[in-house]
Parts: sequence; C-alpha cells; structure tokens
Amino acid sequence: MDTDTVIWIIVAVVVVLALLALAAFAMRKKEQREAEARRTHAEQLRSEATATTPTVTEAQRRAEQADAEARLARTDAERAEQRAAEEQRRLAAEEAQREDLVREAEKIDPDVDDGGTHKA
Repeated sequence: MDTDTVIWIIVAVVVVLALLALAAFAMRKKEQREAEARRTHAEQLRSEATATTPTVTEAQRRAEQADAEARLARTDAERAEQRAAEEQRRLAAEEAQREDLVREAEKIDPDVDDGGTHKA
C-alpha cells in the first residue's frame, strides 16, 4: 500500500469518526430538547393542578356539607317515623277504647238485643 492510500484511509476514518461524533452530539441535543419539553409540560400540568386546588377544595366543602345535610335529614326522618309510629299506637288505643265504650253501651242499653242490633 502506498502512502496516498493510507492517508485516504486515515482521512476516511477521521471523517467517519467526526460524523459519528456529530450524530451522537445531535442525538444528545435532541434528547435534551425533548427532556426540556417534557419538563415544561410537567410544570404546566403542575400549574394547572395548583390552579384547580380552590375548585377542588370548594367541591370537597360542598360534598361535606351535603353529607351533613343528608345525615340531618336521615335523623329528622327517623324522628318523624318514631312520631308517626307513636301516633299510630295512640290511634289504635283510642279506637280500642271507643270500641270498648260502644260495646259497654250496647251491653247496658235495654233497646239493644244480644246480637248488638236495636230492637224495633
């Protein structure tokens, strides 16, 4: 091999190595730009999340208030059911007492026969 060939081989190897180094540098720069874009996007998402904090807090407050109102309504409903049941018991007792009075009246009334009907 003559020296010109060796020189051309060395030049070709240097050029190939330079191209590889340039490609590696370009890829690294591209990865850095992509990483920076992802960082920026992540920061935007964090900012959006921070901006929605008051909305989330207000929604949480409304949910807790609705829950408290529901518990109060359930308590009121239970009390109303208890009052209704008590009134039903009173009604039944009053009806029974009325029936007792009617039977007693029919027993002592001389115009009512043993079957509970009025004599003509």
